[in-house]
Amino acid sequence: MKLATLRSPKPDGELVLVSRDLTRMARVPEIAPSLQAALDDWAKAKPRLEGRSKRLNDGSDNTAEPFDAKRCHSPLPRAYQWLDGSVYAGHNERMSKWRNRQLDPRYYTEPWMYQGASDGFLAPTEDIPGADEAWGIDYEGEVAVVTDFVPYGAAPDEAAKHIVLIMLANDVSLRNLMEHELSKGFGFVQTKPASAFSPIAATPDELGPAWRDSMVHLPLHSWVNGKKLGQPNAGEMTHSFARLISHGARTRSLAAGTIVGSGTVASKDVKQGVSCLAEQRVNEAMEHGSPQTPFLRFGDKVKIEMYDAAGKSVFGAIEQTVKKVG
Repeated sequence: MKLATLRSPKPDGELVLVSRDLTRMARVPEIAPSLQAALDDWAKAKPRLEGRSKRLNDGSDNTAEPFDAKRCHSPLPRAYQWLDGSVYAGHNERMSKWRNRQLDPRYYTEPWMYQGASDGFLAPTEDIPGADEAWGIDYEGEVAVVTDFVPYGAAPDEAAKHIVLIMLANDVSLRNLMEHELSKGFGFVQTKPASAFSPIAATPDELGPAWRDSMVHLPLHSWVNGKKLGQPNAGEMTHSFARLISHGARTRSLAAGTIVGSGTVASKDVKQGVSCLAEQRVNEAMEHGSPQTPFLRFGDKVKIEMYDAAGKSVFGAIEQTVKKVG
């Protein structure tokens, strides 16, 4: 099934079910007022939502309304936890080569992960705010999963059972603040402002054979100002989502509604393009001697979307414009 959250005066918005073709929706206040409420009691909410989703998709739900993604917030407008990995070797190997550094060999055996701000996310069509273009504003196209409650110390096989939803992410980064902040040896804060997620969060079964081994085996497409930058396959993960979740749960349990991101989707094959401007600039520097593409400027438009084997949008599109604030 596919779920979305409508913007509303309430901070967690209103949960709705969405048809597979993304044209119709059904309100479900009798089941759960918000996605977080559904996740808090997922064992009970899931079968009821599935029954309603079946009626929505077979056309027998006479309460169905037209669906407009522009009315959506991110599926979880805020979350108890947002853990973001970096599991695409193509991306990290190219970035390390550009910096004339050897990629830490632990990368291949232990996931890289940071804990991001989750008190408020951007809507999928909301402007990306920025005070200064010199900060190096960048998008990062990612896949993310949402969990129900994950017990302390969950092994990967167990962690896989707690993946309940999949969505896309734009993990906004301020590249020119990154080196200074990381040089302190204490992680990201200012470098990572609010992220945005796709209008739709889908249960794994909606992806059919494209969801296997706790990975999404479909290309992730991204554009800046209408120019296609890449379509790398999201299935080229060094560590699966099950491994990422297990890594996060090594020393603590994870609350229902925890979001776990893949990091910037990338392919070993550079011809598949990129999912962020930093990697585009690295590729240009290695080929031409210097970057050719600037970071995002005010007024620039970013689009991120994924299609199934039939060419239909799976999660709807993240479509954002960079806007000056302050």
